[in-house]
Amino acid sequence: MKLLEALQVLRKAPADGEPFVVALACGFEPLHLETFLAAHLQRAMPARRIAVRSGLYGDLAGNVGRLAQAGAVAAAVVVEWADLDPRLGLRNRGGWDPASLPHVLDSARMRLSQTEAALSGAALPPVALCLPTLPLPPADCVPGWQAGHLALELHALVVGFAARVAKGGARVVDAQRLAEVSPPAQRLDARSELRSGFPYSLPHASAVAELLARLLCPPAPKKGLITDLDETLWRGILGEAGVAGVTWDLDHHSQTHALYQQLLHSLAAAGVLIAVASRNDPDLVGQALAREDLLLPRNCLFPVEANWGQKSASIARILRQWNVGPDSVVFVDDSPMELAEVKAAHPEVECLLYPTEDDAASVALLGRLRDLFGKETITEEDGLRLKSLRASGAAKAAEKGGASLDDFLRQADGELTVDFRAEPPDPRALELVNKTNQFNLNGVRFTEGEWRARLARPGAFLLVASYGDKYGPLGKIAAVAGRAEEGILRIETWVMSCRAFGRRIEHGCLAALFERLGAAEAVFDFQPMPRNGPFQAFLEDLLGAPPESAARLTRERFAQACPPLFHHVREVMND
Repeated sequence: MKLLEALQVLRKAPADGEPFVVALACGFEPLHLETFLAAHLQRAMPARRIAVRSGLYGDLAGNVGRLAQAGAVAAAVVVEWADLDPRLGLRNRGGWDPASLPHVLDSARMRLSQTEAALSGAALPPVALCLPTLPLPPADCVPGWQAGHLALELHALVVGFAARVAKGGARVVDAQRLAEVSPPAQRLDARSELRSGFPYSLPHASAVAELLARLLCPPAPKKGLITDLDETLWRGILGEAGVAGVTWDLDHHSQTHALYQQLLHSLAAAGVLIAVASRNDPDLVGQALAREDLLLPRNCLFPVEANWGQKSASIARILRQWNVGPDSVVFVDDSPMELAEVKAAHPEVECLLYPTEDDAASVALLGRLRDLFGKETITEEDGLRLKSLRASGAAKAAEKGGASLDDFLRQADGELTVDFRAEPPDPRALELVNKTNQFNLNGVRFTEGEWRARLARPGAFLLVASYGDKYGPLGKIAAVAGRAEEGILRIETWVMSCRAFGRRIEHGCLAALFERLGAAEAVFDFQPMPRNGPFQAFLEDLLGAPPESAARLTRERFAQACPPLFHHVREVMND
């Protein structure tokens, strides 16, 4: 991003947008870094109004220590070598004689310890951290092509510091990715550093700001990947080469396909849905997917669409079985024509070309896929997702066997667990809030800091619901949050995974809220959206009329309208 572009982005920010306040802690003059950080965040959250607050020059540890009082919902911390000892910067004349180098290391240890202690504060907002990015000055005695003792010790100190604070919850900018977008030799602006105290070139300042913004406001990860087979999952055409003739190894110059299989297996283990859409003979496909040397186990694939029809039709069937929106799905194929056909039918699906004949591009594709699907933590629900989808198919088959929904739920032996513990907040709740579309009260998303702040308000409540029945566990599939005041439930957030539809879990959650919080009425902060039809239908059934903003439902009316609930309820509270 150019500086002029950043200024234009900020000028277009909505004057009446809800403020999003970020604290920037660094030891140098923030100048253009502050501008770029605000612009990248503004681009990520166009409906908000970004405000960046910076601290005092030359006082990194103090600025970090004051983060809790900054009134911010997120914080960016940028460390440079001069913050660890002024002699490691260009604006100091303290000397580089060999006898002083041990004192430089002592200073670095002390200042990193101070910063680490400040970052361990319980009241801090979510923190994104960037480690030193600028070249060290030639303070060591060795020539520049040799790593000296000072440099090695400093890098070891910084890496150890980063590992410890990351365990505490800080998100750290990846040095390898930063090197890809900002070459080390192009980062320092010596003139700017000496004259104004701002050490970064403009391109480097933009690159650092962009990665910090992604850490503070990460894009929602995709949910499912649909892959082609021939010349994609493996090298070769199955119908021509035969089951034994398709390859993914070094001997046949097809190792990139093995790497692709490994990545898909890794994604599946992290809860990503993986399916196949291939123009192929289904019997041959079944045999090929059963090969023992395949690095992507057959049970990770659901469903497998192997036929001679259009791939867009196969993908439509996959989307229905997954019950996810097309905007959360990626399709990978080696044929530009197939990608174009799918894109025309499903414009929201992200279509990516598998570059079979280009090894470098194939490896780059792996990184692109990891970016699209990567997530900070893997939850128990991630491991249950594919199992619950298959179980849902069995449940739907049982339900269609002729019994009524009441009869089906009565024999399902369901158990609903409602967890009212708000401290510490369950990370699964925020994950559901930020990715659920269909059963969603109003579509409002939150950053981690905003979510924490909402749950810390007087009267705030959080319900996280888990469900399981004889068809298998669904895990944590719903979250309800809001405030309870003067006998009224003000429900501001309510989401439920589409995997939980048809179990009357939503009715059980509302019954538990009325009972636990002793409310006589619920007020819903409802907003209609293009895709939250299931939630609108739920409210309409209870209210007896189409819902409006601030829809109200009395406990008495709920008792009259609520259908029979057959699941057992288990309640979890704070000790």
